[in-house]
Amino acid sequence: MARISKKRKEVLAKLDQNKAYTLSEASNLIKEITTSKFDASVDLAVRLGVDPRKANQMVRGTVALPHGTGKDVKVLVLCTPDKEAEAKAAGADHVGLDDYIAKIKGGWTDIDVIVTMPAVMGKVGALGRILGPRGLMPNPKTGTVTMDVAKAVTEVKAGKIDFRVDKYGIIHSAVAKVSFDPNKIEENANELLSTILKLKPVAAKGTYVKSIYMSSTMSPSIQIDAKSIVNA
Repeated sequence: MARISKKRKEVLAKLDQNKAYTLSEASNLIKEITTSKFDASVDLAVRLGVDPRKANQMVRGTVALPHGTGKDVKVLVLCTPDKEAEAKAAGADHVGLDDYIAKIKGGWTDIDVIVTMPAVMGKVGALGRILGPRGLMPNPKTGTVTMDVAKAVTEVKAGKIDFRVDKYGIIHSAVAKVSFDPNKIEENANELLSTILKLKPVAAKGTYVKSIYMSSTMSPSIQIDAKSIVNA
C-alpha cells in the first residue's frame, strides 16, 4: 500500500469527504487544499442525468466566464486573405489558411481554439479526423464558424469557453486558476453551472444534475451540494 505523504495528510485533514459543500465554501477550500507550486487550474465535473447517445439529450453550449479562465488561449484563425487583418487586430495568435491546413495535416496542433468562416469550412472539414478527437473542430453552435472572426477571437480571449457532455454523461471544464480570488472562482463556476441548468433537455427525465465536484490540477475533489445550485 502506498504511503500518504505528510503534506497529503494535511490536505485531507482540511477536507470532509462525506460533506457536500456550498459553492462558496468550495471556492475558498480549493485554495487551501492545493499545494502545487504552479498556478493550477480549477476544474468542475458535473454528472448529468442524460443519455448523451441520444441526440435529444445532448448537452452542449458556450459560456463567457466573467473573470476569464486565467489561461493565455492560443487562437488560430483560418480565413480568406480579406479577413486576416481584422483577425490579427483582434489578437489572434495565428492567421492564415492553406499553409496552416498543411501544418495541421503534418501533425501541428499547438493551439487551443480554431476560428474559421463558413466559406472555408470545406477545407477545414477535411481536418475532422485530426481536430475532432482534440476538441478543436470549429462549430457554428460554439460561435467558432462565423463571418465576424474578430468578435469570435475577442470573446475567446476574454474567457468564452465551450463545453459538452461526454459519453459518460459528465461535463468537465476548467473555470479558473487557483490564484484567483475565491469570489472570482465562485462567480466563474456559478456562471457555468447556471448555463448548464438552462440547457436541460426536454427529453431528460429524473434528476438532471446528479453530482458536482470541484478540484484543482493536483488536489482531492470537493463535493458540491447540487441541490443548492439547482434551487438557487
